Amino acid sequence: MMWNEELEVAKKAAREAGTAIMEVYNGKIPAQIEYKSDNSPLTAADKAANRIIVDALSRSFPHYAILSEEEKDHRERLTNEYCFVVDPLDGTKEFVKRNGQFTVNIALAYKQESVMGVIFVPVTGELYYAARGMGAYAEKTEGAVQKLSVSDHTDHSALRVVMSNSHGCAQMDELIQKYQLTNFVKIGSSLKGCMVASGEADVYYRFNPTMEWDTAAMQCIAEEAGAIFRQMDGTPMLYNREDSRNSKGFYIINRIENLLV
Repeated sequence: MMWNEELEVAKKAAREAGTAIMEVYNGKIPAQIEYKSDNSPLTAADKAANRIIVDALSRSFPHYAILSEEEKDHRERLTNEYCFVVDPLDGTKEFVKRNGQFTVNIALAYKQESVMGVIFVPVTGELYYAARGMGAYAEKTEGAVQKLSVSDHTDHSALRVVMSNSHGCAQMDELIQKYQLTNFVKIGSSLKGCMVASGEADVYYRFNPTMEWDTAAMQCIAEEAGAIFRQMDGTPMLYNREDSRNSKGFYIINRIENLLV
């Protein structure tokens, strides 16, 4: 199947959401930070981006389900083969810190597999996107498109490891010590997956739990760029599940030789 129409709608919605996010980021609209039950921040930017994306997707694809971090979860989505998986502002903590490392994530799951992914970086205007069987691409400036491909690095002593700004853990510390990893890039949001997809990093190991909307878009982009994306136990990551929590962790690696778990 081809996903051209879904991809174009998602790209446009992501850009428009990014514009709304930047209006808050630049102070034109107050951020109005609230805190959800899990103590994660919620801003006016999250809400504005969510409205734009959900409206655009539901208008163009009224028969598709939508699972969004900022929307009430409708369980009838579980019977739908098509489900958009959306994080209107991935990296809200980075947004609040004002370090620019946040993204807009829009994915499409078909029969529980991520078949299309769009990641937009509002601060830089970079757009990453992919669809199943079509390859992965980055638009660094509007109109200039680069095909993405993972690196071929397999020397463990020199592996470029991308890590979270905000989520350290003991398992990652143990991995670093075991393999004497020394080359790290710490960055927020789904930008980590984009760095592996573009060959700027080689591996990304995430032991801590995430949610479907954190991983769906970058999974498609990474896989279409040639990466291996699995849960920590080696099983495929599926979407549009009853429990949206990615409890097993995951890894994105450029080559099977860099499977360290």
